Amino acid sequence: MPREERGQRTCFKSESKTSHQHFPANSPASRSPPPNPRSSSAPFSATVPRMKTTPPSSPFSRRSFVSTCTASVAAVAATMNERFTLAEEAAAKAGVAGKINHSACKWCYKDISLDDLCTAGRDFGLEAIDLLDPADFPTMKKHGMHCPMVSFPSAEVEIGGVKKKVGSIPHAFNRLEHHDTLVALYEKLIAESAAAGFTNVICFSGNRDGMDDEQGLENCAVGIERLLPTCEKHGVTLTMELLNSKVNHQDYMCDLSSWGAALCDKLGSEHFKLLYDIYHMQIMEGDIIATIQARHQYFSHYHTGGVPGRAEIDETQELFYPAIMKAIVATGYTGWVAQEFIPKRDDKIASLKQAVGICTI
Repeated sequence: MPREERGQRTCFKSESKTSHQHFPANSPASRSPPPNPRSSSAPFSATVPRMKTTPPSSPFSRRSFVSTCTASVAAVAATMNERFTLAEEAAAKAGVAGKINHSACKWCYKDISLDDLCTAGRDFGLEAIDLLDPADFPTMKKHGMHCPMVSFPSAEVEIGGVKKKVGSIPHAFNRLEHHDTLVALYEKLIAESAAAGFTNVICFSGNRDGMDDEQGLENCAVGIERLLPTCEKHGVTLTMELLNSKVNHQDYMCDLSSWGAALCDKLGSEHFKLLYDIYHMQIMEGDIIATIQARHQYFSHYHTGGVPGRAEIDETQELFYPAIMKAIVATGYTGWVAQEFIPKRDDKIASLKQAVGICTI
């Protein structure tokens, strides 16, 4: 699924540090703070009782003091150990003890054969390859690797005197006239994917082309609903990718996580989810970690990419991927994260190895 990618930065003017805020009367911000009970206007003894001194004849001793402190420290340590144990158990449930399952998108490595990519990737923890066709499935089986996201089907169709590649990014589920073709294509692909043991298949909304988002959502739901019985029968999830419409895919409809989540809610099926592409959504809406925390239940898969430019995900771009991976794991996600950046360096395998290392937490 080659895409010509180019990035752009968005600059924001920072607010003046000397600006003043004005609050309405009786608003929380306008009220005076409560008086400080430890302020100099109140006597110290009024807020903190005086410490009593211990007479020499008291049974209190240094030995008893040390004994008491030791017991207290032991109790605190036991409590902390319990907390650490609970945290470790939670981490084990949330993403298999912090493990990220690593994949990569084949289209980013056009000059490297699938065989060679699998062989090289296995040496540094790559366990899967994304966006493959059924013709590639035997190669994955040969290497004992997975395809966590199967590529989209498409067909050249003439509609209204115009030829379209139905199933591709611009021409998909938001047009009712595409549905018969899409249903036939996806029913076949879903069955083939399931037979190979691959349970996620990608799909797209299509471009707006003058259609409003609400109508597009309704149309997508109509078409996808026809495929849900097939998905349920084969245990496959149909996954719509979130793409940016500012830089790479102008006019694409499913360009905000809120729109995609609304489509998921409308369909109400565990067999329809979203592919949260971190690169694309950083461009469209930012707030990557907050979005993952709030909407992770809608996401069946994740893609990476450096912003801007969709190159390596290292310090040459603006996102800090270790923190993003930790946020994904914290949601309990046990699926796959696929690298979908286009390496700029000559040694593309080295760039992929670096990315897998960055995302290993």
